[in-house]
Amino acid sequence: MLEAPVFAIVAGETSGDILGADLIQGLKKQYPNAIFEGIGGPKMQAEGFNSLFDMERLSVMGLWEPLKRLPELLSIRRSIIKRYTSQKPVVFIGIDSPDFNAKIEQKLHDVGVKTVHYVSPSVWAWRQGRIKNIKCSVDLMLTLLPFEAEFYHQHQVPVCYVGHPLAKQFPKQPNPSSARQQLGLEESKPTLCIMPGSRSAEVELMAELLLDSAAKASQDLGVELQLIMPAANEARFDQLKKILDTRSDRVILLKQQSHQAMEAADVVLLTSGTTALEAMLLKKPMVVGYRMSAVSFRILYPLIKTPFVSLPNLLANQALVPELIQDKATVESLSAEVVNLFKVDSAELVEQFDELHQQLSLDSAALATAAISQLIAGE
Repeated sequence: MLEAPVFAIVAGETSGDILGADLIQGLKKQYPNAIFEGIGGPKMQAEGFNSLFDMERLSVMGLWEPLKRLPELLSIRRSIIKRYTSQKPVVFIGIDSPDFNAKIEQKLHDVGVKTVHYVSPSVWAWRQGRIKNIKCSVDLMLTLLPFEAEFYHQHQVPVCYVGHPLAKQFPKQPNPSSARQQLGLEESKPTLCIMPGSRSAEVELMAELLLDSAAKASQDLGVELQLIMPAANEARFDQLKKILDTRSDRVILLKQQSHQAMEAADVVLLTSGTTALEAMLLKKPMVVGYRMSAVSFRILYPLIKTPFVSLPNLLANQALVPELIQDKATVESLSAEVVNLFKVDSAELVEQFDELHQQLSLDSAALATAAISQLIAGE
């Protein structure tokens, strides 16, 4: 066994923090005396991870938005590269955040550090030329989705499909009644969960749009919906509270508790991202909306090579859930889809979600740990 091996890990946002914590749990079983450090959030830190920088500083979105903090981001990245070129870890693991992690992986790979990237960049969807850089800088790609692994096999990149850790964390049969009791919600009232995103810029763009859509849906249904909105973290809670303080909406704002909130809901209205996968695993009918800055959208959207953006639709390769992107994400369109979901029978959709749940439900931490251990051992 390696003596106190150092695992350098960089995760850039909430979803990466969840994956990182799960991975650390798996690695601890194989390397009980290991040191875990780099950049991570509260879930990773709860596993004994030493975060050298605040993960929130990396949580930026879009094309131009990161430019506003570019000097800070570059400084953080230089610090990480300098630290791990002089004090080489047994492996560097970049979790998602490909634009930030790619340069780190390249620089460390060049000096002989073994590199792993966990969560495939969407090279199968857009900017496929990135695969050349990945081949030169990543020793092992860990994918969450089965169709991603095939793409890397085709391009001769070492890859391991590990399933999605979230699939094991969610019950096959959710219990809305219990979740409502735990959150102190009215048992019989129609309930809509609003998920505006985990990043500041997402909340800024999406929160009021989703709130307006929820209000219109309630009006069109002719019933007062029970509205719940979980905040991804303390910073998002403060941001959302300021927004709600300027409005008359009757919204129950929660600190985190996103899984309980979605489990308690009849329908989820959400910003596209990992939340869509979580709602799918909880077997919840959902409406997916997404907006970015107009300039970013005009540049990025034409490059997308897939017909869908939300994970349930990508996994099923069909439109299981409504997606309303950019100009299509209006109060009228979002509310109409919400109203429809409250009216229709969702039994068939739930069956399809259950099939996808089973497909993803692997022991991700164990599979990832085994693949990383083989890489370390040179097998």
